[in-house]
Amino acid sequence: MAIDLKAFSPLQALKGAGLTAVAPAATAATGVPTGGKDFLSMVKDAAQDAVKTGQKAEALSVAGVAGQADLLDVVRAVGNAEFTLQTVVAVRDKMVNAYQELLRMPI
Repeated sequence: MAIDLKAFSPLQALKGAGLTAVAPAATAATGVPTGGKDFLSMVKDAAQDAVKTGQKAEALSVAGVAGQADLLDVVRAVGNAEFTLQTVVAVRDKMVNAYQELLRMPI
């Protein structure tokens, strides 16, 4: 099942992968944000979720080959893993492009 990522906005694609934008956290009197997740934690959690999705699809595929899993469940898990991988690649590409833009900025 191929999914056309161009049909989705980047925010919808991130939500589909389990990533959501963090709302601006409340600021203390010093103006420093308090609460919420930092970017590194968000990326780490998203990567762990992507790995778990792939592992689940792999386990269901093995069970399907052994005749112990429903074919529809296997197809859904593999499709979900494919979509997650496409989203991770799209996010990675955007991050690389943003980094390259930063390198091109004059100092």
